[in-house]
Amino acid sequence: MSIAARLLPEYQFSERHQLDIGATPGAILEAVVTLDAEDDPLIRRCLQLREAPARLALKLGLRNDLQNTPRFGMHSFSLLARDADQAAYGLIGRFWRSDFGLLPCTDGEAFRTFREPGVARLLLSFRCEPASSGHTRLITETRVHCPDRASRLAFTPYWLAIRPASGLIRRRMLNGIRARVE
Repeated sequence: MSIAARLLPEYQFSERHQLDIGATPGAILEAVVTLDAEDDPLIRRCLQLREAPARLALKLGLRNDLQNTPRFGMHSFSLLARDADQAAYGLIGRFWRSDFGLLPCTDGEAFRTFREPGVARLLLSFRCEPASSGHTRLITETRVHCPDRASRLAFTPYWLAIRPASGLIRRRMLNGIRARVE
C-alpha cells in the first residue's frame, strides 16, 4: 500500500504528474527531501502571486498578523512519512483563505487522524517505481480532503483557480529534481 493511500485514502481533489529520471530511487528521494522549490524563478513568482492578497491587506492596514509570517513554500509542509521509494508531505488548513489558515501537523498519524469541520488536509506525495531502460519513474500526486460540505464549497473555486499553476509547479519540481540527480 502506498504512503498516500495509507495517509489520505479518501479525497475529493487530486492531480498527478510523472517523469522518468536516470537515477536510483534513493538519490531521487534525497533530492526531493532537500528540494527548495523557490530556487526556480517561475515557481517563486507563482507563490508570490498566491500571496498577493495577504500582502495587499497588510499594506492597506487591513491585517497586521502577516508581518512575521515566512513565505509559503516546501518548508510549510510537514514530512509525514518516508521509506525507500516514497515520501509524503502534508498541510492542514483553510487554503482558500489569504493566510492559508494553516494548523500544525506534527507527523503522519496526526495528519491521518485529523478531523475538524471546515479544515482541509492536503497531501503531496512522491513515489518512485521502475521505468524502462533502467530509469526510475517519479510520480507526484496531490490529494485534498475536505471533511464537510462547507469546506468543499470554499475549496472548490480555490482549486479551480490555482490548479493550472499547481500543475505547472509540480512539473517544474519534477524537472528540477531530474536536473539535480542526472
